[in-house]
Amino acid sequence: MSIWVAGEVLIDVLPTGPVVGGGPANTAKALARLGHDVEFIDGISMDAYGVSARKEFLRDGVKLTHAFSSDKPTCTAQVNIDDKGGASYIFTIDGTATFDFADTWLPDPSRYKPSLLHVGTLVTIVEPGCHVLHEWAMRTAEFAPIVFDPNIRPSVISDRDLYEAAVEKWVAISTVVKVSDDDLAWLFPGLDPVDVAHRWVADGVAMVVITRGADGLTAVTAHEVCNVAGVRVEVIDTVGAGDTVGAILVEGILEYGVLNLHGQMLREVLHRASIAASITCGRKGAQPPSKFELQDALEQLENRE
Repeated sequence: MSIWVAGEVLIDVLPTGPVVGGGPANTAKALARLGHDVEFIDGISMDAYGVSARKEFLRDGVKLTHAFSSDKPTCTAQVNIDDKGGASYIFTIDGTATFDFADTWLPDPSRYKPSLLHVGTLVTIVEPGCHVLHEWAMRTAEFAPIVFDPNIRPSVISDRDLYEAAVEKWVAISTVVKVSDDDLAWLFPGLDPVDVAHRWVADGVAMVVITRGADGLTAVTAHEVCNVAGVRVEVIDTVGAGDTVGAILVEGILEYGVLNLHGQMLREVLHRASIAASITCGRKGAQPPSKFELQDALEQLENRE
């Protein structure tokens, strides 16, 4: 069985030029670089950008068996990097292959039985594909846990109430939610992110992991709140850092089982995720570490301690 990652692959138009991007695509690449069997599920254009995306996926070892080849164009995102390395995005979405989800090509979960489904970012809010994808994800949930990353993009939907309703709909079918403190601050202004996480757990989510940038990670379950510090690094940009965290969480869930992630075991997974994200932050664009790079970084950190 393989890990399924559903969501957008698009082209990030950086100040330095275009690169393959999209949160789910970054997560798929991160998982493949860690040595996992990953299938990426999205519409991929046959234009030059789509060809570039396919080449990059295959180079990293991401499988595209269930991806849909489309003659529609690739979605692009104009990326602006601030003086702290943070990124903001302006998207060109309408009529693109990236959001062209349909029952006619989405894989049958009862046939393939994936080990886990990771889904998130814009595909969960862009209509009409998001409705098709949600129905499909509910069927997939009968066979595999779902990890949801809302990855809020106010530049696409500025209506907070509408966005909240979409996020809550996905949270309701998810096993684990990975979300940033910035996302929660925009979605639920004035509320403590941990309080929001506790509510989602009370409603049925097994675990919520909150990324807090340089301040590290917080995991909330029914039994504990686990905090892990960030790893100091000279930040080039933060593109793909949260997606790298998502990949490590998926790895931990598959290795240990989500209900077994508590105490020291949970802390170790979060620590691993923090180190992996720091490596990504030290590189230009979304370039998550390989299994060997991450292991080397872990050993170096242990030796310094």
